[in-house]
Amino acid sequence: MTRASCRSSASSIVLGSGNPGCHGRGMMETDRREFLKQGAGALAGISLLPGLDALGSVVPEGLPVAIIGMGRQGRAIAAELQKLGATIAAICDSDAPRLTSAKRRVPDATSYSDASQLLAKEASVVAVFIATPTHLHRELVEAALAAGKHVYCEAPLAHTLEDARAIAAAARSSSQLFQAGLLGRSNPVYSLARSFYRTEAFLKLVSMRAQCARKTSWRQAASTAERQARLDWRLDASTSLGLPGEWGTHQFDVIHWFTGQYPVRISGKGGVFVWEDGRKVADTVNLVLEFPRGQCLEYQATLGNSYGGRYEVLHGVNSAFKLAWSHGWMFKEADAATQGWEVYANRQRFFNDEGITLIADATKLASQNKLKDGVGLPNDSLHYGIADFLRSCGDGDRIICGASEGLRATVVGIAAQRAVVEGGVVEISPDDLKEA
Repeated sequence: MTRASCRSSASSIVLGSGNPGCHGRGMMETDRREFLKQGAGALAGISLLPGLDALGSVVPEGLPVAIIGMGRQGRAIAAELQKLGATIAAICDSDAPRLTSAKRRVPDATSYSDASQLLAKEASVVAVFIATPTHLHRELVEAALAAGKHVYCEAPLAHTLEDARAIAAAARSSSQLFQAGLLGRSNPVYSLARSFYRTEAFLKLVSMRAQCARKTSWRQAASTAERQARLDWRLDASTSLGLPGEWGTHQFDVIHWFTGQYPVRISGKGGVFVWEDGRKVADTVNLVLEFPRGQCLEYQATLGNSYGGRYEVLHGVNSAFKLAWSHGWMFKEADAATQGWEVYANRQRFFNDEGITLIADATKLASQNKLKDGVGLPNDSLHYGIADFLRSCGDGDRIICGASEGLRATVVGIAAQRAVVEGGVVEISPDDLKEA
């Protein structure tokens, strides 16, 4: 089996410059002495951005796979699989218009409206991607594993604890690989930031906050009421985990991965403040997740405004991280020790704070006039998660995020949605996080 180059997480990552989310003066070059003289008392913003060369890795080329669920996420998965050189042998969706649209994107794939037919007939398929609505995951995961397929399942795993535990149990008892689609763990920027988190550069966790803001109604266009109800499953309280589950689960897992902790209690509130169309699922939520050592994560998500987008912030004694999926920054405290690599730093103004952007191999990149080539990830986070999964399928590498991690993240997402619905506090015990 030949191999194709891909972008994936790597232990050797080049840091890049720039911050597309900053407003203010552009970056100014300076030497280390000038920085130390003028930057005292200012926060140091270090841009954690992988260089292109360091992201090169290999995945099996031509690996035959199938996708079940060809909505927005299924189509995104198909696009990344095509970039990575996988063979999309089959696609499936019970919704005829979506299946027809998907066939135009993946013309060489055999199409099915029934997943059981796909699993029965596509013997050559090695792995299956489950990208259906959350409440449909369980039956499909169990069937795919039973059919001898490796499984990549979108997160959250399920909309109920019973289904999530059943999925984890099926994965645990199967000889096939199972990966939960929690993409922070595959993200090269996040992997790099996590390596800093474990050093004196961060030192000790103080507090956390995160948000996900996107102006969208979550409604889908449909020609009939029946199809409308089916496509708008996120707005049905019986099938949806709302903003805390459908979006928050991914960001909560980033915090779990960095800190090694899961929350012990969650308080939440939410409401419909924008899309007053009869929906019962909140379009805006506010949560506080309290962790065992007392630190809290403040989380806000909304469908009513896009400002700020999606990010997580972790405050430490010596620095803070702001992680925004394609980019990440470290903001050093003025009393933190100066590190040797800061000699290569460039200065940049962040509103009232003056910081530095860090570029590993800055001298080499500057001499090649490629200083900005390392800015931001060249692909969406989904690309790196799929690359990790394909590599595991081909080489037997460890799964980057298995069923156990997927289950625990889903438990937290379910608890967070419950806190919003009840407008109160939900406790999470260690037993709640166990697999059985």
